[in-house]
Amino acid sequence: MAKIAFILLAHKDVEGLIAQARRLSETGDYVAIHFDARAPFADYLRLREALEHHPNITFAKRRVKCGWGAWSLVEATLEAVRIAVDSFPAATHFYMLSGDCMPIKSAEFARDLLDAEDVDYIESVDFFGSDWIKTGMKEDRLIYRHWFNERSQPRRFYASYNIQKRLGLTRRIPDDLQIMIGSQWWCLRRETVEKILDFCRDRRDVMRFFRTTWIPDEIFFQTLVRHLVPRREIRSRTLTYLIFTDYGMPVVFHNDHYEMLLRQDYLFARKISPEAQELKSRLGVLWQAQGLHFAISGEGKSLFRFLTARGRVGQRFAPRFWEMDSGLAGKAQLLIVVAKKWHVAKRLTAAIRGHSDVPAVDYLFNERDAHLPDLGGVEKTVAKRERHRRALIRLLHAEYEDHRLVICLDPSALDLIQDLTSDRGVTRVLFIEPDFDDAYLRGHIGRVGLANPSTPPQVVERLLPIVRNDLDQESARLRDLHLRGYHEISEAAGVEANARVLAAFLHVEEDTARQIAATPYLFAD
Repeated sequence: MAKIAFILLAHKDVEGLIAQARRLSETGDYVAIHFDARAPFADYLRLREALEHHPNITFAKRRVKCGWGAWSLVEATLEAVRIAVDSFPAATHFYMLSGDCMPIKSAEFARDLLDAEDVDYIESVDFFGSDWIKTGMKEDRLIYRHWFNERSQPRRFYASYNIQKRLGLTRRIPDDLQIMIGSQWWCLRRETVEKILDFCRDRRDVMRFFRTTWIPDEIFFQTLVRHLVPRREIRSRTLTYLIFTDYGMPVVFHNDHYEMLLRQDYLFARKISPEAQELKSRLGVLWQAQGLHFAISGEGKSLFRFLTARGRVGQRFAPRFWEMDSGLAGKAQLLIVVAKKWHVAKRLTAAIRGHSDVPAVDYLFNERDAHLPDLGGVEKTVAKRERHRRALIRLLHAEYEDHRLVICLDPSALDLIQDLTSDRGVTRVLFIEPDFDDAYLRGHIGRVGLANPSTPPQVVERLLPIVRNDLDQESARLRDLHLRGYHEISEAAGVEANARVLAAFLHVEEDTARQIAATPYLFAD
């Protein structure tokens, strides 16, 4: 059975740290603590007095002054790992935690998960090939030496960095290492940790390299594990649940996040607000609980992205150089069907193709199968179509040998609708007014990843009015554009009224428009 040695890095909240260490060790697991040397010595003494006689708790032999982004974080971790390996020979796994972490599953659940597979859990993706680093330095973290801390010594940090760049003083990455990157919160098997400690002792060249890299806590263990352990024995993920904002800051969890946290496919969560005493209390008893069943739904991150994005309206960037003077001028007519219910819009385009000679395609910027003709490979992927949208539309006009073209867009693509309707060519918009019942909204919530079959019904019910309001706002924003050549149809308007609108939108005879409007089950879900 798995027995965990927790590698606990902390620098504050002594009382919370004491409670955390006792809680984790009372289930028969172990704790090795590194308390930042920058923290007050009195706090460290209070921590040791409270815990040093506990047989399952130990302290790093040497306290390191830790700085964000510096080698000192890795050094502190290694100090705690070494004492844990020596002190707890029965430990099978070593789990990296911070003082801000709390369990969101029971120890019983954690052991079952770790016993299920003989693997290491560490997020580890290719440093150069992935987009893990969103902003700031990338290669320069490695090829230049960083002796100073950017946050505490910014002038020295950038002076040293700029001198090296100006003089071309780059260095080689160790030839036998593929540099990887990922979250610092890992869970590794004993044999993996022992291999890492042996590597650190034997490869002083690699240790010198990492000592002067920038933010090595995101690459040191991630790289060594990939170097020392077969790929099949690595799960590239963390077991600690954390969310980052668009600005790279960790999301802080509060009292009302308890149920959501328990539904995530992780063992611990970071960061818990210091003020969230009720949440801490509820999570505190969770680790020692037995016989609990956890319904994993895993919708937390998609919910966060959805809720933080609400109210933002996309703004188009400056036109790309290849789009300048590449509009749809001349006699070209672009007829845009805007509909949230894609199945309704596609029934309409099928009817247009069936009853008229107006060429019509479906959601060409969203779906691979958009009823496109053979365009020599351009039509094969959505990504290719997105690169040169106007060029694709002109190509379709030429392929159909017709100045008219019907396409479908989602109302969420407001910037694209504005962009196309501002073109020099003739554009008309047909909005299919939707009717969102609760059944459709539940399906929509599932389709966009806000919930899955395991999500509790009460969570979905709470989302219904939020999602309904968001979809209504999409319709309102489209109407507020006051576009020229704007038309609407709806199920409530009836066949005759819709036929008159379609005749104006498509510039077809009313009999033809009536046949299209009378399409069976046109608006059905």
